[in-house]
Amino acid sequence: MCLSKLYVEQGTERELLMEEVASLAVQGGKVTLKTLFGERKEINASLKEVDFLNHTITLVDLKD
Repeated sequence: MCLSKLYVEQGTERELLMEEVASLAVQGGKVTLKTLFGERKEINASLKEVDFLNHTITLVDLKD
């Protein structure tokens, strides 16, 4: 299976936020993520990069 890890960049820091990401949707400045096991998370951030080869997703500009 090709599931991804979600990272958030803030300045020079990069933090692993979620694993086993199976689905990602961007709408109105929010990123909605779902895992293979049904966990759902909605984050106010911008999508920076999706790396299909390394199975990583990177978000920036994380907002409260």
